[in-house]
Amino acid sequence: MIETGEMEALVRRHEHSLYRTALAILANPQEAEDAVQDTFVKYLEKRPVCPDEARERAWLLRVTVNGCKTRLRSPWRRSVPLEEWVPAPAPEESVALEAVLALPPKERTAVHLFYYEGYQTAEIAALTGAAEGTVRSRLSRARVRLKHLLEGE
Repeated sequence: MIETGEMEALVRRHEHSLYRTALAILANPQEAEDAVQDTFVKYLEKRPVCPDEARERAWLLRVTVNGCKTRLRSPWRRSVPLEEWVPAPAPEESVALEAVLALPPKERTAVHLFYYEGYQTAEIAALTGAAEGTVRSRLSRARVRLKHLLEGE
């Protein structure tokens, strides 16, 4: 059985990373919070054996990404306009964030895991269940879309 202190340490270590990932995929803060909470509940239920923190983080990210995919398929899902939940101090930051959130979920996931979480394409492929070439294609398409969105085309 996992002790309360151990669980608190686990949550503190990974909550921000998992939340950022879920928010990048779902583009909704409430849904992202729910997805992270569900991830920690699954951790308590499954109690995976993770020999080190990197594998523990990878397991948690994988569960978070899968949970977000499930939420995206939900017929009850609704979107919240960006300005309702993201305080952007500078206009250029708001434009960049809106451009990233305008990407399709699969591309947005790849961009977040690659640029914000620092994973390589092989690791992203393992986390998302996609082929490594598919991840590279999604990143490439996302870069092109972001360039067009940010240039105003």
